[in-house]
Amino acid sequence: MTTKREPTLFESLIPIIFLILLLVINVGIFGSEALGGSNQIVLILSAGVAAIVAFKVGNKWEDIQNGIVKSISSAMASILILLLIGSLAGTWMLSGVVPAMIYYGLQILNPTIFLVAACIVCSIVSVATGSSWTTAATVGIALIGIGQALGISEGLVAGAILSGAYFGDKMSPLSDTTNLAPAMAGTDLFTHIRYMTITTVPSILLSLTIFLIIGLSNSSDGAIEGKEAILSAIDGAFNINGWLFIVPVVVVVLIVKKMPALPALLIGTLLGAVFALIFQPDLVALVAATASRDGELYKYLPRGFSNPFIGTMQAMFGDISFTTGNAVLDDQGLLSASGMAGMLGTIWLIISAMIFGGVMEGAGMLKRIASAIISKVNSTGSLVTSTVGTCIFFNGTASDQYLALVVPGRMYADTYKKKGLAPENLSRTLEDSGTVTSVLIPWNTCGAYHASVLGVATGTYFMYCFFNIISPFMTILVAYTGYKIKKLKGKGE
Repeated sequence: MTTKREPTLFESLIPIIFLILLLVINVGIFGSEALGGSNQIVLILSAGVAAIVAFKVGNKWEDIQNGIVKSISSAMASILILLLIGSLAGTWMLSGVVPAMIYYGLQILNPTIFLVAACIVCSIVSVATGSSWTTAATVGIALIGIGQALGISEGLVAGAILSGAYFGDKMSPLSDTTNLAPAMAGTDLFTHIRYMTITTVPSILLSLTIFLIIGLSNSSDGAIEGKEAILSAIDGAFNINGWLFIVPVVVVVLIVKKMPALPALLIGTLLGAVFALIFQPDLVALVAATASRDGELYKYLPRGFSNPFIGTMQAMFGDISFTTGNAVLDDQGLLSASGMAGMLGTIWLIISAMIFGGVMEGAGMLKRIASAIISKVNSTGSLVTSTVGTCIFFNGTASDQYLALVVPGRMYADTYKKKGLAPENLSRTLEDSGTVTSVLIPWNTCGAYHASVLGVATGTYFMYCFFNIISPFMTILVAYTGYKIKKLKGKGE
């Protein structure tokens, strides 16, 4: 029987190397579809390799299993939040809250400050939807066409779109990466979002300033038929009015008042359902009719009660979609949501990642890798810099932004605690580097996706993604200056 010992650095790196190689092959074959399940299988296979190494250094199966269970348990709060966010997204779509955000956001557009306006609009849409991918595939496509009509470089337009889209992706509680980062670091969602403002707000303000300077030097006039067509289509499909903003305002107030995330999101979900019944009764009936399988469900409920119940329930748990007659909106699915069911893929990824992380952590492999890095770290600034470099490394080698959050997150979590740093320092650094730089790498799933959707090569737009480029440097700058670096209780400020 093998005596349990600490793994060597080489043994600890074997599962990481296996994971990276298999992910590169996997993404090369499946492309953006790798998130549909194959990446999850790669994580589980990598966990198997890690288990073999764990056995080799003397761990028993009970030790490995306990590490897996502990790891998954640490992510349960985030998994529950993700489920509620799926329901919230569904009722906010059905009620017209998200369409109203998009509708009023688009009206900010002004040809003389087009790049700034494009960045702001994409920020609004991305915060509302929680997805940089959806923002680029819908409003982004329209903005590319408008920008070209105005004679603005497609690289510049794409850079403005993606800067805004990734700002919103970072700051939206609906974003999967915004939920994933605090889950990996060991903090909660809203603490993470509040702490990100320290680096994210200066980064987006600098980016907007640069876009303004460029835009004013290249200002031109022109019609914006694409924008008007989208506005008309949204206005025709939904009852758009200012009262709908009561719902997000209530949720924001609850968050500011520090209500826990789960009840705040549940209240937001239920308010969305109520406002759907008040302002969009025809759409509720349409969703109910689509979901009822030609009336089969109606026999179980009184006729007057069936539409509200089925329509709102479908929005909470399943797919809903609205046709407007506008190709951009309809083909790209901007006015659609997937409820709780739409979050299951991300939850599957989180569980698979936590299985891998649990084996690595339980067998002491993450600790061994981290200790090798920590031996070279002598300050908060160098620790944050190491984290940024690791995230960018995984974006370039693993070709997936989720893995660029998951692996460094599990690798550095204990290190930040030992240095007396609150976990939100880590979660912020993960997003400032792992989330935003993924789009700058052509072979990363994000880079490949956005280049394909916008029709602009990564090499053409990456130097104009100012927000994505500034963010990693901003988080390093803040770390070295020590500005508002939160310490664990009893270990400093």
